[in-house]
Amino acid sequence: MSIKNQSRVWLWKCLFFTAAWVSGVCISFAQASTPTHVKDSLAEQYDVRGWLERIHQTAQEQSYRGIFVYQHGNIVQASRIVHYAQGKDEYESIESLDGQSHKMLRINDDVYTFQASHKVCIIEQRQDKDTFPALLLTNGSEVDKVYSLRWLGIDRVAGMKSHVVEFVPKDKYRFAYKLWVDKKTYLLLRMQILDARGKVLEQIAFSRIQFGGKLADKNKIVEQTQATKDLHILRVPAHKSIDMAALGWHINPTVPGFRKLHELRRPMITPYAEDPPLEVDQMVFSDGLTAVSVFVEPLSTRVRSEGKGGFGASHMLVKRVGNAWVTLIGEVPQETLQQFLAAIEYRSP
Repeated sequence: MSIKNQSRVWLWKCLFFTAAWVSGVCISFAQASTPTHVKDSLAEQYDVRGWLERIHQTAQEQSYRGIFVYQHGNIVQASRIVHYAQGKDEYESIESLDGQSHKMLRINDDVYTFQASHKVCIIEQRQDKDTFPALLLTNGSEVDKVYSLRWLGIDRVAGMKSHVVEFVPKDKYRFAYKLWVDKKTYLLLRMQILDARGKVLEQIAFSRIQFGGKLADKNKIVEQTQATKDLHILRVPAHKSIDMAALGWHINPTVPGFRKLHELRRPMITPYAEDPPLEVDQMVFSDGLTAVSVFVEPLSTRVRSEGKGGFGASHMLVKRVGNAWVTLIGEVPQETLQQFLAAIEYRSP
């Protein structure tokens, strides 16, 4: 997978996982004005995993619509979201409001990404249920061992009263997460990712939110997924489960808390005709809140170069290992990727 292709993945992520600039409400005031017994009872009500489960469940089961904004440095992008929940079924539309027109439609795990400038519709299966306002949430039982919970008080986001909680990392291998969670529904309204100095690396938040949905919302989403006339359809093949060790790749990361989620072969596809689909092998590791992906592709696939980079909280590291290119990506410090890289070993099967 080329650095150019991976940068496009980041751009798509930025488009659909957007967040709001800081409101000027002072959290310290909320902390000072909140009675101690209320703070203690809330802190005891949920642990880190409890908050993650409640947020994840609400994002799937609630119907809502609104505007949310992504902000990193001088990049600010707004999107409109409509989410309609009906029993166990979900219907969702996310449309960019800035720059070129892009739209993502989802019916349960079927995802349709419309690239208007290229007259392309990319159809694929969702791999992880971590699109804002959901969080990654895995079955990793050690999330409480690597993050501690700090309840900061009550604040307002988009006119909604919200709990403010922070997941503080217990080591240097992950970032802190500050969350604003609606008091009534527990929908995630704002999220910030912060480095060790407390600097906000990126944030995502609703600037407008309305709860409830209409059957017309569902019907419109279904109709739009079928409106593909005059568009070039790119269907991403299903991911294949593989055994990386059988292929010679062994990785036992020493970073605490991270456990392997997936080993799969996936096609990397873009709407650009000059970039043919490329199958790469991928291992995904998670600590219960954030993830690190390790991609492996043959040395002969295309011209590459070693290097590292970052965008917001996301970092990347590219290294040649034997006769393959290894690319590591995650919303973790660069040092964490270095630790993962040091644990990778290839043994000819």
